[in-house]
Amino acid sequence: MAFTHTSRFARLASFSPRAVTVALALSATVLSGFATQADAGQLNINVSARGNQRSTWQDAFDKFKKANPDVDLKVTYITEEAYKVQMGGWLATDPPDVVSWHNGERMAYYAKRGLLEDLSGDWKKNGWDQQYASVKQASTYAGKQYSAPLGYDAYGFFYRKDLFEKAGISSEPKTWDELLDACKKLKASGVAPIAVAARDSWTLAAWFDYLDLRINGNAFHQKLMAGEVPYTDPRVKKVYTTWKTLMDDHYYIDNALSYDLDSIGPFLVNGKAAMMLMGTFFSAGLPSSVKGQIGFMRFPVIDPKVPVAEDGPVNVLLIPAKAKNKTDARRLLAFMETPEINADLARGWGQLPSNSKATEPADPISRVGFQTLASTTGGIAQFYDRDMTKEMADEGMKAMQQFYNDPSQLDSLLARLEATRKRIYHN
Repeated sequence: MAFTHTSRFARLASFSPRAVTVALALSATVLSGFATQADAGQLNINVSARGNQRSTWQDAFDKFKKANPDVDLKVTYITEEAYKVQMGGWLATDPPDVVSWHNGERMAYYAKRGLLEDLSGDWKKNGWDQQYASVKQASTYAGKQYSAPLGYDAYGFFYRKDLFEKAGISSEPKTWDELLDACKKLKASGVAPIAVAARDSWTLAAWFDYLDLRINGNAFHQKLMAGEVPYTDPRVKKVYTTWKTLMDDHYYIDNALSYDLDSIGPFLVNGKAAMMLMGTFFSAGLPSSVKGQIGFMRFPVIDPKVPVAEDGPVNVLLIPAKAKNKTDARRLLAFMETPEINADLARGWGQLPSNSKATEPADPISRVGFQTLASTTGGIAQFYDRDMTKEMADEGMKAMQQFYNDPSQLDSLLARLEATRKRIYHN
């Protein structure tokens, strides 16, 4: 075939320039048609995955392949840190057809640059508007949906039922005043009320998120995350002064800045602390010997007039705007978003299914988290460092550690954060 094409092009030399141009154009069209047919059934997918997550991904892809034998899947697994570095380059140049990523600001960053395919039609066509209603806002940028949600984590308080009972706490605290009363009783019983791994700054960010969501609501929270609210705003300061109450009354464990997440678990397991604000993924590491004594509850209400919102960081699939095989990419997304596959993926990753029709998790703690997020009407935030630009998030979390270390420096910290906000968002 190569020889035949070469001979034809050689003979064109005796033709007129216009004839050569027309012939070349026709040949290019034919060759382009061959290439399109050859690529039509291949679907290239890039996935960010740790080693223990690959089998869960692959099981779902194998099921898709079985149901769609005409599609040739090519899946590339990449470590998380390398994935983050390479993501922008793929999308801007020669991307695969489907990529895994995160919702919130991390998704919006690429959507606003025109690098993602608009999936709004898929949301309507596939019933995602109803099945994924709780995470639709987090999947939306400028009124359009650009992501297909997968598993997510619920955040709330892990607590020791036996320590609550010993301290005379008869029920889960539903309000801020009830939480403060429970902390007072736990401290009087000789137990640290709250464990926090403050060495990992993101664990403090969970506290900031929930206090802001409960005091100011999700709409305000998202404006703050987007850099639209000054850090010197009284509503922001109220979040910190409310937080300061727990520090002033010594309701956190001592020397919390010395502990990371790996080293904080024993406080709850060994009964040295009664509560910890953390994602449901933490339950997977709890020993079976104490798991029966540990409950999980929603962060208490502070202002009853504020709609209750939650942190529920969502992992997603995206179709790049420059993807070559968008037809089969949409087939894959529709398959992965079914209640059954969504539940399978979440179970394998130790997460919660974000599809409201998925089977509820069997694990008691995961079940509470699932019910909490599925019934949330005030919005689902994506977590502090997923809802804002990385540089601002890093500065904000560093300031939280400094605030935790010395709450008296609050005004100067907020002034510094405001200067940082103006610098970052001015451009």
